[in-house]
Amino acid sequence: MTRVRYFAAAAEAAGTDAEERDERTLLALRAAVVAQHPALTDILPRCAVLVDGVRADDDRPLDDAQLIDVLPPFAGG
Repeated sequence: MTRVRYFAAAAEAAGTDAEERDERTLLALRAAVVAQHPALTDILPRCAVLVDGVRADDDRPLDDAQLIDVLPPFAGG
């Protein structure tokens, strides 16, 4: 299982700040969380997604991933 943490607007849209997931690729994870949390539909495409602390592309396998962070754009400086 992989722990997914949502921050700021992503946490609000998901209705939780973290959950355990078992999808095998980042693309599958994105599709599954939007299906489960439809309010993420507009937010998730704008989010940075870090897999074990490194920004990742959608085709990345998650077989060995321990932690995924979903970070929406932040305003300010």
